[in-house]
Order: sequence, then structure tokens, then C-alpha cells
Amino acid sequence: MIGIYMFFAALILLSIGYPVAFSFGAISIFFGFLAAYMEVMPDGGTLSLVMEEFFSMFSMMPFRIYSTMTNKLLMAIPLFIFMGIVLEKSGLAARLLESMGTLFGKLRGGLAISTVIVGSLLAASTGVVGASVVAMGVISLPVMLRYGYCKKLAAGTICASGTLGQIIPPSIILIILSDVFGQPAGDMFRAAILPSAILVGSYILYILVITNLKKDLAPAIDMGDQTDVVRKALFAIIPPLLLVVIVLGSIFSGIATPTESASVGSVGAILLAIAYRSFSFKMLEDAALETAKVTAMVIAILLGATAFSMVFVYTGADGIVEEFMMSLPGEKWGFLILSMLVIMILGFFIDFFEISYIVVPILIPIADAIGIDPIWFAILIAMNLQTSFLTPPFGFSLFYLKGVASDSIRTVDIYKGVIPFIIIQITVLASIVLFPEFYGFNI
Repeated sequence: MIGIYMFFAALILLSIGYPVAFSFGAISIFFGFLAAYMEVMPDGGTLSLVMEEFFSMFSMMPFRIYSTMTNKLLMAIPLFIFMGIVLEKSGLAARLLESMGTLFGKLRGGLAISTVIVGSLLAASTGVVGASVVAMGVISLPVMLRYGYCKKLAAGTICASGTLGQIIPPSIILIILSDVFGQPAGDMFRAAILPSAILVGSYILYILVITNLKKDLAPAIDMGDQTDVVRKALFAIIPPLLLVVIVLGSIFSGIATPTESASVGSVGAILLAIAYRSFSFKMLEDAALETAKVTAMVIAILLGATAFSMVFVYTGADGIVEEFMMSLPGEKWGFLILSMLVIMILGFFIDFFEISYIVVPILIPIADAIGIDPIWFAILIAMNLQTSFLTPPFGFSLFYLKGVASDSIRTVDIYKGVIPFIIIQITVLASIVLFPEFYGFNI
């Protein structure tokens, strides 16, 4: 039961805000030593034998570290992050929001719809949730409030649209899950296109319905002179859209690997920044530093999670979990329901990195034994993890928006605003579970 105890100890440390990588590392050392002690000492062992058993537990750690640092798929992560940061700093979000707001403003709820569409484009071209939420919170939120939009609807729309970077390719979480599942990233990206399109369409449909049923939520707006609006909108939309087509198209067609495509995307982002006249070497330096910070965090979490999983497997806890999951009523469906429920609950408290590297590797062997399609299961997890960005109390999108919102937006407004979008996400997730053939999965 040591492995089970260490899992709950990790949840406690993460819930109180202790750094993730250090939490995993400290717990691995403490419980690893405890497991070695309980293995050796009852048979009359000595402390030196305990230490020998302890070090043998981590004997493969250097090879795991080397394998991680030379993983070509994971090399795509810093490149996509860099691409997203450069595009965000180039003023892409401001141009898109201004153009879309002018196009859709005359519709009831048009500004909210334009926010969803821009969120989709930012997701496909940047994939960085924090940057998308902050950019739309700074630019779109004041405009919606100025034109009399309901605070809850405005806040919920921005938070939900900002999280689309989790499921719309090229998504960091899809790259991570590709590595964890051992599946091609291109296959993962292809499988995510229809679910993400359905999700975006569901957001827009909800906004149209609710704003027409309750007309005071989002009034129609006279956006003034519409001359040359389409030309300006196309100028704002086509360049990033072309970049997305090049990056994803090269992956889908097999011309390039995700890492190679991410490299092209990074160069394309710099060229777009030059075209938008927002390029500077200071901007380039800032983007590189932010990329290095995020990448270092990801690698540190991965190494801590590796140590954690080695001790977890050594204690035999993975066998206990597998035996419990295999004994659930309903076999495949019982496993799917419970695993989705566990991931969703964990998403209330911890980040998707920890879930991807600690929880998912435990579930994969069980899913394989039951005969669950790995791509389908990965998309279910990705959609589920996206919801974790919206769920109180620790949804990161909620914090991002609160950090840039005016004092008139209360935390409770943001919490209430995201509830309908959480329900939409859960509904789409349930539809992928119940109707996998519609989404192109052969189950």
C-alpha cells in the first residue's frame, strides 16, 4: 500500500501549492527509502543493504533522463511554445478581435461569438492557453462590458475560448499524450480536429440561443461604418491561418515530423511579426526566455514524475490499481466512466502535466488489456483535461482572467460564467464516449 499512500501524499503537497517537480522528487525519495527499508529490514537486513536496495530502485534513472532529453517528439514542445509567444507578442490577438468584432458585432451576442472564433484561431496558431486568455481578457472583455454584455457571459466566453488551445492542434497536451501513449502526434492531431470543431460549434450555438432567449445578456451593436471591413478582416485572418495550414498540413501529409513543422512554425511566427511591424530583438529575447522557463518546468515535472513512477511500480501499487479497475462492473464502460471521473476530479486541484505523467501511465496498461483504442482514449483524456482549466477552485483560465480583469469583475462572476461552458464540454466528452463512430473512431 506504500504506492497508494505516496499518491495521496503527492495530491496533498500539490493542493497546498508546493512546487510540482520538488513534490514528486521528495515523495519518491522518502517513500522509496521506506519501501526499501520494509523490504530488507524484516529479513534481518542492515542499513547498508537498505541503501543498496534504494539505489537499485533508481538505477535506470540516468537512462530515463537521457531518453527524455533526446526525445525528438518532446522537442516540439518548446518550438510550439516559442511560436505561440511570438505570435501573441506580435499583436495577432488584437488584430483578430478587432476585425471579428466589427464583422459580428451587429448580431446579438456577436462580440461573444467573435471571441470564440478568435479563441479558435489563437488556439490553432499559438496553443498557449495563458496567452490566449490574457490577450482576450485585456482586449475583448472591456469592449463587451462597455456595450452592456452580462459580466458572467463575457467572463465565461473568454475563459472557455482561451482553453481551446488544449484540444485544437497543435496542442501541447496532445504532444505530451502522444509521447505517453507512444502514438504518432499526427494521428493524435487528426483525431482531435472533429471533436474540437464540434466543441467550438457548441459554444457558438449556446451563445446564439441564450442571447436570443435573454435579450438583455448581449445586445446587438451598431459598429459604425462597415466600409472595407471584409478586407481588413481577411488581412488579419489569412496570415495566421496560412501558418496553421502549413504547420498542420505538413504533419498530416507526412512531409514533416511535428518537431520539423514546429520549427517552420517558429520561423513563420517571426516573419509574421516582421510583417505586422511588431518585431524587435527585445521581443525575440523575451519570447526565448519565456519559452525556456516553460520548457524547464515541463522537463522538471517529467523527471520528477519519472522518479515517482519508478517507486510506484516498485511497490506494486500499479498492480493494485489494475486489479481494482479490471474488477469494475461493466468492464470497458466501467473503466472508462471511472477513469474519466477520476481525471476530472483531479483536474479540480492539479495541473494537466501531473495528470498526464502520473495518472495516465497507470491507466494505459489497463486500457490496453481491455482493448480500448489508444487514440480514442487519448482524445477523451485531452478533452477531459481541457475542462480542468475551467473548473473551480484551481482552474488556471479563471486565474488568468481575474489577473487582468477590472475590479468590477468578481471571482464569483467568473465562476458562474464558466459553468454553462463546463456543461457543454462534458456533453461533448460524453458524445465522444457514446458515439465514437461519428468522430471517426473504429471501436
